[in-house]
Amino acid sequence: MYRFRDPHGRVIYVGKAKNLRSRLNSYFANPAGLLPKTHAMVHAASSVEWTVVASELESLQLEYTWIKEFKPRFNVVFRDDKSYPYLAVTMGEKLPRVQVLRGERRKGTRYFGPYTAGAIRETMDTLLRVFPVRSCSAGVLKRAQASGRPCLLGYIDKCSAPCVGRVTPEEHRQLAEDFCAFMGGEAGRFIRRLEKEMAGAVAELDYERAARVRDDIAALRKVFERNAVVLSEDTEADVFALHEDDLEASVQVFHVRGGRIRGQRGWVVEKVEDVTTPELIEHLLQQVYGEDGEYQERIPREVLVPETPANHAELIEWLGGLRGAKVDIRVPQRGDKAALMSTVRENAEQALKLHKVRRAGDITVRSQALQELQEALELPVPLLRIECFDISHVQGTNVVASMVVVEDGLPKKADYRKFSITGEAARDDTAAMHDVLTRRFRHYLQDKAAQPPKSGEIPAGEPAGSPAREPGTQQADDAVAPAKAKFAYPPNLVVVDGGQPQVNAAARALADLGIDDVYVVGLAKRLEEVWLPDSDFPVILPRTSQGLYLLQRIRDEAHRFAITFHRQKRGKAMTVSALDGVPGLGEAKRKALLTHFGSLKKIKAASVVELTAAKGIGPALAEAISRHLGEAAEGNEAAVAINMATGEILES
Repeated sequence: MYRFRDPHGRVIYVGKAKNLRSRLNSYFANPAGLLPKTHAMVHAASSVEWTVVASELESLQLEYTWIKEFKPRFNVVFRDDKSYPYLAVTMGEKLPRVQVLRGERRKGTRYFGPYTAGAIRETMDTLLRVFPVRSCSAGVLKRAQASGRPCLLGYIDKCSAPCVGRVTPEEHRQLAEDFCAFMGGEAGRFIRRLEKEMAGAVAELDYERAARVRDDIAALRKVFERNAVVLSEDTEADVFALHEDDLEASVQVFHVRGGRIRGQRGWVVEKVEDVTTPELIEHLLQQVYGEDGEYQERIPREVLVPETPANHAELIEWLGGLRGAKVDIRVPQRGDKAALMSTVRENAEQALKLHKVRRAGDITVRSQALQELQEALELPVPLLRIECFDISHVQGTNVVASMVVVEDGLPKKADYRKFSITGEAARDDTAAMHDVLTRRFRHYLQDKAAQPPKSGEIPAGEPAGSPAREPGTQQADDAVAPAKAKFAYPPNLVVVDGGQPQVNAAARALADLGIDDVYVVGLAKRLEEVWLPDSDFPVILPRTSQGLYLLQRIRDEAHRFAITFHRQKRGKAMTVSALDGVPGLGEAKRKALLTHFGSLKKIKAASVVELTAAKGIGPALAEAISRHLGEAAEGNEAAVAINMATGEILES
């Protein structure tokens, strides 16, 4: 175990290593090659201390203790994304009380949840009619005991009023035990007991009591059925999943008790240290269960995780010691648990998206991001418009590119563009990037030359639009642009998805067109490095920089837009029909032909007269179809002959 301290003696990082010399050598390497986090930590530290322990289990326990005690700034800390309320029963009091609690846990109190704020109040109100446990504060209880009159809840039968002796403390405690048993998953037992009681009341012709019991059964079923059964009734598990990018990770957990989802929690953590997913899961389990170690009912028998955590065996032993019983940590591979894991993972992904959207929607944060980016790149102009380009393909086939636009930190989807790339430009990513930038800015120059700005006209007011169609290309928009719209005014900054080769290709395209007032950078995925043209070293933005977050969002949006277009194009290429290219044969008539004949083989074998029997097919069109299919068949035979002559394999 080791600790880094700053010049003021504060612990800034806690870690563990089997070989301390090797670990420290990785920190004190060439500063130019360090990650931003490591660089910042090493330069903030003034000393390092270490402690030798006997086993990995001891190192795990000591690491958690130190992180909890010192709260080091460079360690991963999972902060709950909201304050979740719990339904709590104070079993440590003489007269147990049901209440909603947040924050730190209290000894002698049983907790159920977490729940959303609205659901927990409704659940509590519904259950108090069946289990009338005290829910008043200590002050209200003392006043009722002094006056000999219960509070309002006692009069409306939402409390058994132990304060005035309607029930004994022992009877009231049994009500609290039943309340906890129901919340713990034993709902079926209580519902069956009330059903027998209702049947007995009906047999005795006591219909009034039977109606009250019927209403109690309905109330219990309402609470019981609120959570759907997802696993077998004996399942007690916490299901964790995470979704992460290079800067942040979102974690979600579903608490399953009695086979039902009893609660859900979520965290979003900044990855201020370079941790792997197994290490991230180890830190997560330490922090989630470390606080609740003395409450054995909070740690379930089974913990399901997306990947096997680091120090797996030691974690199992540690959690088992906290719970006082065996705990299994495993990765579900198939079945209902794997399906539930997929649902939790989707929740984590949506939570991270929501987190980023909230940050992007803040005008103050957007302004800060644009200013940070301008200062970091040392640009002389404000970044009013940014365009990002991305290339997408599968092993060089169906090569496409996307252009997304951000103005004032917000996406402008009307200006998004798609490009198909063919021929020599599709040979590699750099050639494709050069081609796309050339086409985009050549159209801008053509539009500028055709419509020179009038005196006093601001270029920023020019309408947005789409480029002219080039042979062999396809273009489309997220939103339909006006019929006469042209390319929008040029950006202040062009961002390309890639490193130095892609940046240099983009800069060369602009230079070839004589454009020198548009700046180019590239964002490399591996380490989120920002590359400038003809630069040997990247610009390293802080991992928590709003400017870096902005570049990431733009890059991810360009990637989404490009891959969507690529999938569309690839899907069309896989569904090419021999009937494509017949003049006058549209989609509806193709479907009519296939419906009438049943297959393309029968269409090829049909005569011109037989083709006219299909709906919408006249003699001229039938002749064109027959001629087109005949030419295609001749071309296939020629291709086969060439194959036999040359020995090449060519699909016809």
